[in-house]
Amino acid sequence: MSKLSIRNLSLKRGGATVLRDVSLEAPAGELLVVIGPSGSGKSSLLRCINRLNDIDAGSIQLNGQSIYDLPVTELRRQVGMMFQKTAPFEGSVADNIAFGARLQGESLSRDEVLALMKQVSLEAELADKAAADLSGGQEQRLAIARALALNPTLLLLDEPTSSLDPIATSRVEDSLMRLREQTNLTMIWVSHSIEQARRIGSRVLLLDGGRVIREDSVGAMLDPEGGDRRALAFAEGDQAGLEEGSA
Repeated sequence: MSKLSIRNLSLKRGGATVLRDVSLEAPAGELLVVIGPSGSGKSSLLRCINRLNDIDAGSIQLNGQSIYDLPVTELRRQVGMMFQKTAPFEGSVADNIAFGARLQGESLSRDEVLALMKQVSLEAELADKAAADLSGGQEQRLAIARALALNPTLLLLDEPTSSLDPIATSRVEDSLMRLREQTNLTMIWVSHSIEQARRIGSRVLLLDGGRVIREDSVGAMLDPEGGDRRALAFAEGDQAGLEEGSA
């Protein structure tokens, strides 16, 4: 059984169709990278999965159960989400990590907070530091730890490194890849970067105009010699080539 199964999903906003007939499967432990031009529906797809957007047609199942059969609070405990830029809350790093658990009526011990920090390569001495004083890369790793505090089974990542420099990007990628290896956590990662997709993904899904153009392994999609010409056109910024390939 897939961790996440989406069938024939459609979403309309303000009379415009944002996503049309989108289907995908994400087995447990997979890292699926979603790529595509700006406005193709990538972020909207993630927002549908944790019900920040309610769909107009189709179905979304998590562990074989419709997400609409789950209370929203329970769904968002199981499905963590990390945005492009996640501002820390007021208080210390430790306070930020424990915040989500407190909202669920739970608590984290000091040792549990430090263990989460270690998972995302945040030094223990930062625990009592004001979260507002962290660097951009540290803020993003804090956001990962905050999402992990609720022990999700699926993590949605909306361009989590787009505002970071290459060194900070590498640290965030390394933290998430190590986490996936250690926990078998399923991840859906939206990215504008083909090179990032090559580095981190097991499978790639190409969206354009709200439609799935193709979903395949990283090698089949992005190999410079034998890859999908539409994905490679996107990589080269060739919108005309992308549209021609999907016609």
